[in-house]
Amino acid sequence: MGNYLILAALAVIVVLAIRSGRKHLKGEGGCCGGSADTINVEKKQLQGPKIGEKIVHIQGMKCDNCRKQVEKQLNRLDGVAAEVNWKKGIAVLSLEREVDDSEIKQALAWTEYTITSIEPGKG
Repeated sequence: MGNYLILAALAVIVVLAIRSGRKHLKGEGGCCGGSADTINVEKKQLQGPKIGEKIVHIQGMKCDNCRKQVEKQLNRLDGVAAEVNWKKGIAVLSLEREVDDSEIKQALAWTEYTITSIEPGKG
């Protein structure tokens, strides 16, 4: 009888873990530091003319909260307006000045996200 109770408890735990994991795969829930509502990111506008664009490939984003964290850090760079797509794992940076790749990497260096490559964009 005791074995059946243990198996039933384990089954409940497994079902709950699977349901929770699916939320994170869909980008729901509070992975990566809480609810997506806790981080407020306003769309940044460039102050001067756009002179170029860079596409940054980023690993580790799993939800909208991740997107907001990455966007907030990249938008702190002077002369950069970032739009992040966590599902594609990219950030498109609009530039009003020349921005070295090392500046971009430094913006995310302390986070849990990894920049895998940076390439010129279309703009």
